[in-house]
Amino acid sequence: MTVTAERMPALYLSHGAPPLADDPLWPGELAAWSATLPRPSAILMVSAHWEEAPLALGAVRTMPLVYDFWGFPEHYYRVRYAAPGAPALAENVRKLLRGAGTPVQDTPDRGLDHGAYVPLVEMYPRADIPVLQISLPSLDPRKLMGIGRKLAPLRDEGVLIVGSGFFTHNLAALRHQGGVPGWSAEFDDWGNRALLARDVDALLDFEHASPAGRLAHPRTEHLAPLFVTLGAAEQDLDRGRSVIDGFWMGLAKRSVQFG
Repeated sequence: MTVTAERMPALYLSHGAPPLADDPLWPGELAAWSATLPRPSAILMVSAHWEEAPLALGAVRTMPLVYDFWGFPEHYYRVRYAAPGAPALAENVRKLLRGAGTPVQDTPDRGLDHGAYVPLVEMYPRADIPVLQISLPSLDPRKLMGIGRKLAPLRDEGVLIVGSGFFTHNLAALRHQGGVPGWSAEFDDWGNRALLARDVDALLDFEHASPAGRLAHPRTEHLAPLFVTLGAAEQDLDRGRSVIDGFWMGLAKRSVQFG
């Protein structure tokens, strides 16, 4: 991989669902964000929608898509994102993780799920940057932050590390409420203040430290990628900022950049 003089930032973004593409605002926000970033040599995606242990590397040659959603109109299943694979990045990930004692497995037929390709379609529509997706091997925030730390050297090689989730995520509760639920607004406000204060300890203990944490994340996979990002960006937490905020269908779409 090409070594760049500038360290790449690390991102956590709220990825929405396939209908994000039809939103009047959000696609433009993602596109404007990517336009401010240095061009990556490759993109490393960690999505809420792939949990597998030991940590797994996705496809590195051809890049199929995983349409891991049900009941949507047909045109959402026709979306394509033919990004090149990233075999060199995959090898570097293997070396960094295995060298630090983290087991790694290969799943060469596993493509990009919607947590990866939905935002990438808006941010890098030409699909000309190599992409590698890795799994979440755990939902433990501290273990995930440790993985992010091990991956941090990739940022100096031009790799954009992206944790993709949703800042609040309780679809069952949304079915019984309209507008922005109190639990979503409260958690978003708390999380924003914790990020601004660089209160990593509070974020790691968000289920207990935050208001409505267990309502905002009854299952924690959609916040889990944030901790990989925090580990990868640990030296740049003082340069963190929210790039996108607000709500979509009642869920907080807060997305942050470090570095």
